[in-house]
Amino acid sequence: MTKPDVRKRKLSSGDDKTASGSRRKSPNNSPGSGGGGGLPKGLKLSFFCLIISVCLLLVVFGLYIDTTSPFLVQLASKLGYSKNQYAVIIDAGSTGSRVLAYKFDRSFIDNKLVLSDELFKERKPGLSSFADAPEKGAHSIKLLLDEAKAFIPKDKWASTPLVLKATAGLRLLPHSKAENLLNAVRDLFTKSEFSVDLDAVEIMDGTDEGIFSWFTVNFLLGRLSKSNQAAALDLGGGSTQVTFSPTDPEQVPVYEKYMHEVNTLNQKTNVFTHSYLGLGLMAARHAVFTKGSHSEATNLESICVNPIISNRTWLYSNVEYKISGKDHAKSTQENPIVVFEACLDLVKSKVMPLVKPKPFTLKQHTIAAFSYYFERATESGLIDPFEGGEITVEAYRKKAQSVCAIPNDEQPFMCFDLTYISVLLHEGFGLGEGKKIKLYKKIDGHEISWALGCAYNILMSDDKFNS
Repeated sequence: MTKPDVRKRKLSSGDDKTASGSRRKSPNNSPGSGGGGGLPKGLKLSFFCLIISVCLLLVVFGLYIDTTSPFLVQLASKLGYSKNQYAVIIDAGSTGSRVLAYKFDRSFIDNKLVLSDELFKERKPGLSSFADAPEKGAHSIKLLLDEAKAFIPKDKWASTPLVLKATAGLRLLPHSKAENLLNAVRDLFTKSEFSVDLDAVEIMDGTDEGIFSWFTVNFLLGRLSKSNQAAALDLGGGSTQVTFSPTDPEQVPVYEKYMHEVNTLNQKTNVFTHSYLGLGLMAARHAVFTKGSHSEATNLESICVNPIISNRTWLYSNVEYKISGKDHAKSTQENPIVVFEACLDLVKSKVMPLVKPKPFTLKQHTIAAFSYYFERATESGLIDPFEGGEITVEAYRKKAQSVCAIPNDEQPFMCFDLTYISVLLHEGFGLGEGKKIKLYKKIDGHEISWALGCAYNILMSDDKFNS
């Protein structure tokens, strides 16, 4: 069973409970009281024992109370039972770069971390878009870094880890161009005044991306210490990750190559994870839109785009394409539509060969989905953009059918996007039409991102910060 180094590091969670307590000073003896100006000896002893008992009770009780409560976090900090720690993670994704700066309270009693505040900022396009201009790419990261510096007190910079992890966008670039971008960012980081290790800037392994996302979701949902952790589905631009803990240990050998041991809450959890490169939403668009065209073509027609769309600009992997809808017999000038069944079959032909391995036991789990799953659901009116919500796999398919039947100049690619998501979930991952999916952008005000799991991993596994 493969166990990468990152899995051997300790991921700790707020599911464990930290402690806070206080000591009460004994009252001063007052002149004029009985017993020669003081309390009777027996009463003094009883009172002293009571104080000791209360203090011990507060400490023991503190191990089991909900330390994620903002009141308790503030109380522990004021009483000197915790200290502030920060971490800065930059997610260099295929469609944009994001900085997530986290503020934690670390308990002096049990060394646990509690997330108390965070910063989230995003800039587009993604770092990979600057493949031919690495200095400009580094500048886009500098602007995000400046946001983190404004969030974190300057006296904490030197003790704050700073990392940049690039995902599918840079994985798809030629090696030399990706390295030029990373080297430009490394030069920037050396001047940042944050704590920067030799491996602080790198292309992240898809396995780590999946596991950190799974950790983030279950940590924020309070499920890490439970037996029914949620499966995490992350749909990015260049790849998609599926991560879950099989409920039946006998299923583990089926996924042996893709199983990893994760330490959470001092217990070991076997997790299936795989990053399907090429099955991100933008990568899938490219595969479908270029169907039947020669490799250098940039003027493309697609049966998954409404015929009213003509020469719509779309940028992918540093190439500017002009996308148009394709005429067909069923579409008329009075009623321009996408033939849904034709688009559906084309998408299936592109998706199915890439879904290896097929996560056929995913359907047994509660599913939390985010990134483009959430965005396209909100943009098409399936869920509330602020509250999120729960929908079925079938809801994506039905919405795709209705969107494809209506000309929409403002959302020219929504027909394809929803069709693709429905195929990925149903035919690709084997989820039934009635399977419910919980869609999130945030949980309790915190962004759903692999970056939170990454930050926890660094702060809990590196002795430089974990002391």
